[in-house]
This record gives sequence, structure tokens and C-alpha cells, in this order.
Amino acid sequence: MLESSLQFLRCVGCGSKLEPNVYKIGKEIEEGILECKKCSLEFPIIEKIPILWDDFSQYLSSRKTLGGKLFRLAKTTKLKKFLKSSLSKIDYVYDDRTVLEERWSVIYENSKSSKFYSVIKNNFDVIEQSRLVVEYGCSIGTVTSFLAESHDVVFGIDRSFAALRHAKQLYKNNLDYFVSDILSPVFGKLQFDLVLALNILELVEPIDLLNHVSKQVSSGYFVITDPYDFDRGANSVKKPLDETTLRTNLNNLGFKILPKTQTPSNIPWNLNLNSRATLNYEVDLVICKK
Repeated sequence: MLESSLQFLRCVGCGSKLEPNVYKIGKEIEEGILECKKCSLEFPIIEKIPILWDDFSQYLSSRKTLGGKLFRLAKTTKLKKFLKSSLSKIDYVYDDRTVLEERWSVIYENSKSSKFYSVIKNNFDVIEQSRLVVEYGCSIGTVTSFLAESHDVVFGIDRSFAALRHAKQLYKNNLDYFVSDILSPVFGKLQFDLVLALNILELVEPIDLLNHVSKQVSSGYFVITDPYDFDRGANSVKKPLDETTLRTNLNNLGFKILPKTQTPSNIPWNLNLNSRATLNYEVDLVICKK
């Protein structure tokens, strides 16, 4: 975690500033605890990645295997003690997401050459250099790291610790990543010049995401893409959007859709699942501005 990121982060429980207890530091804070003095919540920093979950034990409850891995990754006695205490409070659920999140990290890594990413990057030429940028659902940071080359400060948010370990392998002094729920108030009332949400509408209620982003952009850009693949069984979102209703909701929130993305698009996004299987999507792109 970059020390410079501290000025932007807030407690996801009460919105107060966070105080760092640093256990190990190099170019970045490698291990430590971010503590909220007001509500006493504590957020661990492991492998340079802060886990900003309002209930850390609850985060691990569906990632039992990850909990053990984090304990082994911890280098300092203080962090191991924190993790041991957190692990002792866990009420494990049957579904362990660890293997799934690790598998998808590898899939995204093996699919970085998909045409989708080059098309998206080429469409950023209409967006001016921004001071503050955040990508929700950034995964391994393919687009986030690209944006850090031309924008001042860039953040990536994802639920997957495994994905962010991939992302953190590439160091840039203006780029940082945090494990968090997409809708958590990680940044308090901070305003962004550019927000991205690429292919995540099946992971979060779309209307909730749009409202969340709208509050963070008073004068800036929002880039959103999706294949509208909402058929997830019991895990499906309750109110999916399509090409038309997405644009209608953005307009209602005060966003003006750029002419080049007024018409729904079909950008190929090919995911290499393994040597014999590929998942092929056609993705819609919307770039809008307030």
C-alpha cells in the first residue's frame, strides 16, 4: 500500500480517517493495520494490500482457504496475532470462494490479449487527463495499470485478494489497490474525475452501482461496459438492466452519454478458460460525462 493513499481512505464503518500501524515497510507499506480510532474497526494490510471490509472475519467466512494462506503470508508476529484472532471468530459457510477467485485471476491473466482491452483503451482518447481515477471490479489491474500511465492517481477496487496479488506485481507510484465491497464507502465523500466499472453488473445490483458512482462524480467521466449476462441462478441480481435501461438510468442521474456510445456496441471479449475452452462475450460500452 502506498503511504500517499492514506489521505484518500476512510473507515467503511463510520467514514472517519484511518490511522496506520505499520509493521513492515519498503517502497510501500507491506504489513500493518489501518485502525479507525472512532469506531475501533481494524483493517489488515497483507502483501501490500489493505482489506477494507467492515467485518474482516465475515470476509473470511466464505474464504476459509484464503484465511490460512493469509496467515502463512504474514511475516510479522503482530499481524499473525491479528489474523489468528480473526480466524477464531469465523462462522464458516459451506461455499469457499478461494479457489474460484484464484481460478478467475488466472483466466483474466491468460486473456489480457483479448480485443476487448485494446478497444477500451483506444476509446480513452476522448477523456482528458484526470487527477483521481477509480476502477471498480478491477481484477488483475489490466485496465487500471494502463490508466496510471496517463492519469495522476489511480485506484483499483476488487473483492478478490488473489486478483489484487496479481495486480500488485506491477509497481507504480501513482497506483494502488484495495480489497473491498464495490459499494463500500472506502473513499468517504471523495469526488473522482473518472470512474470505471467494466463487466461487473452481474456482481452488484446495477441501480445501486449507478447511484453509488453518481455520488462520486459531480464533474467527470463514467465508463461502463457489460455483456448483460445476468443468468446466475440464485446469485442473479434482482433488477438487471439492458442496453436501453442502462442509458435511461444514466441520463436520469445527470450523465450525458457521449455520441460515439449512444448506440449499443458489440465488442468481443474472449476469456480463455483453459486450453480447450473459451468464453466469448459481446460487450456494450457506454462513456458518459457530467
